[in-house]
Amino acid sequence: MDQNPYEIFQNEFPELAGKFNELVEAQISLKGLDPKTKQLINLAIQTANRNPQGVKMHAMMAKKIGATREEVTSAVVLNLHLSGLAAVLECLPAAIEGFKLE
Repeated sequence: MDQNPYEIFQNEFPELAGKFNELVEAQISLKGLDPKTKQLINLAIQTANRNPQGVKMHAMMAKKIGATREEVTSAVVLNLHLSGLAAVLECLPAAIEGFKLE
């Protein structure tokens, strides 16, 4: 099995990864949006950035906090008119795969 790219980042640059993790924690703690909505937004952003690996990870995290398969896939497809069909087609399989992971 290939090593997760995020794990490689953490192993190769532990100090920088630690600072990045602090930033992520600060963003998670922002008020105004519930955790599920934040994950669905992250899915949409990762799709707009054409990052299937990020989509997969956020789909898995969204499921863990109660998102449905329909919510996860809708967050990806929402990009159709903004980012185009190619971004959606590139990321939709990753969203479905990530949703299936435990």
